[in-house]
Amino acid sequence: MTSQPPLAKVDTAPDGPAGPTPADGQGSDGLQAGLKNRHLSMIAIGGVIGAGLFVGSSAGIAAAGPAILVSYAIVGLMVVLVMRMLGEMAAARPSSGSFSAYADMALGRWAGFSIGWLYWFFWVVVLAVEATAGAVILNGWIPAVPQWGWALIVMVVLTGTNLASVASYGEFEFWFAGIKVVAIAAFVLIGVLAVFGVLPGSDNPGAGFANLTAHGGFLPNGAGSILTGVLMVVFSFMGSEIVTLAAGESANPQRAVRKATNSVIWRIAVFYLGSIFVVVALLPWDSESIVEDGSYVAALNSIGIPHAGQIMNVIVLTAVLSCLNSGLYTASRMAFSLGKRGDAPAAFARVNERGVPRAAILGSVVFGFAAVWFNYQWPETVFQFLLNSSGAVALFVWLVICFSQLRLRGVIARETPEKLVVRMWLFPYLTWVTIAGIVFVIGYMLFDEAGRTQMALSLLVAVLVVAVSLVKHRGARV
Repeated sequence: MTSQPPLAKVDTAPDGPAGPTPADGQGSDGLQAGLKNRHLSMIAIGGVIGAGLFVGSSAGIAAAGPAILVSYAIVGLMVVLVMRMLGEMAAARPSSGSFSAYADMALGRWAGFSIGWLYWFFWVVVLAVEATAGAVILNGWIPAVPQWGWALIVMVVLTGTNLASVASYGEFEFWFAGIKVVAIAAFVLIGVLAVFGVLPGSDNPGAGFANLTAHGGFLPNGAGSILTGVLMVVFSFMGSEIVTLAAGESANPQRAVRKATNSVIWRIAVFYLGSIFVVVALLPWDSESIVEDGSYVAALNSIGIPHAGQIMNVIVLTAVLSCLNSGLYTASRMAFSLGKRGDAPAAFARVNERGVPRAAILGSVVFGFAAVWFNYQWPETVFQFLLNSSGAVALFVWLVICFSQLRLRGVIARETPEKLVVRMWLFPYLTWVTIAGIVFVIGYMLFDEAGRTQMALSLLVAVLVVAVSLVKHRGARV
């Protein structure tokens, strides 16, 4: 192998290679080590269960039929490999900026700046999406409060918990994620029993594997529908990486990252593949109820679970609140890290006496409030642009993680080999295979009618951010 060129210099000690790692109960970069092991464990488990799994899977099933299982498996494998790479870097060099800081070290200041701000942009737009989704559910229960009022209440409450302390964020997320995990686990267990006809009192005939092939075959819409399904489900996996940001505010980040990385396989297998298998095995994939009621509600109705719609609304609301809570935390910590590296206002890098980056949180939530307002004022124009232009950020993040790991692996092995407690499998071959897979998905989106607009606008915004970064850092060197 050829020797690697030297890493780009990072002009900040806390997030750079020489910065201290959390130890003795202290968080990184002035943040407090307020997250307990149980918080991090549940953040890791719940991070891969977004509201998109509950509300977005029906469209994927309608597009690909039972073959949507292959779509989820492909994206799930991609996430497992990317998380393995990120876990390798995060265990060796915990940082509040996670992959943005690693891109800074490995690829240059422009890369850390660009991917950091794109990721921040993604999550503040998600804040608006989830606040609106939660408001719709709450307004259905208590219509006396208008939707915008519920969106405001939800945003204010979760902003307050994040401002209080990182421990309060962790506690809220522990219970939100816990409800999601229990609900999905119960759904899979009950569903599997019903699929094979051994659930007492089930209204479903229990067809076993028959529904996977009985209605036009396993690939009713052709092999190309698998790739269409990939495009539809890829963004529901965003969030797996949150634990690597949160680990910097724990007493033992290396242990937390190693545990999260090693468990990502079974988490995806059970929560995604397991639950989608239950849906397509219980019901014909072309059942109108899957689209009309939603895949999970339709599956519960087929079993005869009373009040399935309201039960699922409670679970979806919990998922929405969890995503909002984590989205605000994640956006603020990325803004904090960018501030530490001089790529965001200096105020973002300051913490209060409780170790909370108050300015970074408020700066993120202000944009989130603005996005909520756009959603109500101009849902088909301004807000749609925000959605489309942030939609492909997940793929950009994964690609940057891959290239960063390619460069940092050799440096870590050379300088601190004892910290390589998590290793990417078959390095560098699987890293290159993952890169090829992500590039293929990006290219396919550009040629797919449904994904072209989203990818084109996301690439446009990415190019603009990279251009700003190159100008900024070129000017800093003059």
